Amino acid sequence: MKILFTCGGTAGHINPAVALARMFQERNRGAEILFVGADGGMETQLVPREGYEIRTVTISSFYRSLSGSGIKHNLQTLRNLSRSKAQAKQILDDFQPDLVVGTGGYASYPVVRAAAKRGIPTAVHESNAVPGLTTKMLSKYVDRVMVGFEESRSHYKNPDKVVVTGTPVRGDFFSLTRQEARAKLGITDDKPVVVTTWGSLGAQVMNEHMVGFVEQEIRDGQPFHHIYGVGKRYYQRVTQEIAERGIDLTQSPDVDVREYIYDMSVVMAAADLTIDRAGASTISEITALAKPSILVPSPNVTNNHQEKNARVLADRGGAVLLLEKDCSPELLYQTVRELLDDPERRAHMAQALRSMQTGDAGEKIYETLYGLIRN
Repeated sequence: MKILFTCGGTAGHINPAVALARMFQERNRGAEILFVGADGGMETQLVPREGYEIRTVTISSFYRSLSGSGIKHNLQTLRNLSRSKAQAKQILDDFQPDLVVGTGGYASYPVVRAAAKRGIPTAVHESNAVPGLTTKMLSKYVDRVMVGFEESRSHYKNPDKVVVTGTPVRGDFFSLTRQEARAKLGITDDKPVVVTTWGSLGAQVMNEHMVGFVEQEIRDGQPFHHIYGVGKRYYQRVTQEIAERGIDLTQSPDVDVREYIYDMSVVMAAADLTIDRAGASTISEITALAKPSILVPSPNVTNNHQEKNARVLADRGGAVLLLEKDCSPELLYQTVRELLDDPERRAHMAQALRSMQTGDAGEKIYETLYGLIRN
């Protein structure tokens, strides 16, 4: 059995594919897995870390701007699209997959489209509440469209193809209890754990707010453990600004500022509260783990899909939604303290998230995909 996963652009596209790849290999001895991503995408770093081979195609986005630079970029994207078709055909010739699965990102389009033309079983999974451009374009050609939320079904023209599966979360996210995870992180007291992440690259405005947030928590005597993933793009700037405020992080052991949280499964298991963007991967993880959260959706994404993701959780009482334009260091810190001081409210939030769980998303997707191969 040979399965090709194509994904990229964000962790929300990559992580579900990795989870599924592991499931297929665990259940099918000798199963061969290949990933395909975009040249220079973060998938070229994250996928090999998980032990899988990845090949790439040359693909880029379309800009909606009609400025000179936007038109120039789109002309290059058209050239890249033509080039990526040839690359996708070569990858399919070399690997000869029995199944091709796209989980989002621009690289998915040429590969899944080429596979569908050859009659290879194909499927796409959309983690966001509303479909991205790639998923919407591919939904006409694939055999199955798998979605994370029941609310998502109405966005597709062929509902008979749509299966509500939820979004898979890596199995290692469930391997530790809260106490085991705290012990692994070296936490020996009873203070709660707050986890902050702004995506793998980071978010400029929110990281600027977090400098003041960190200053406030240290001034208050570090009332909670704070694991803060800045993101690679802004890490140096944030640590420099913290230092310029006279804060020595080496003397603040309960504030752990990191460029990237590589042990996310451990950190999330230990968390009592998270502060996050509202990308698909994040939404899936906090729902599956029933972690109360403060969600600040990115305003800079296509079709405002992060706010729509966040509202699905907030409307059910599982998260607090704050818009970036309304945020400040003081509001964020105050909201965190209010939630940490109200365990009953957090318990209700966790229960709301459990009520949204679709069951074992990975199992549902595996059965859907395996059925395509068997048929």
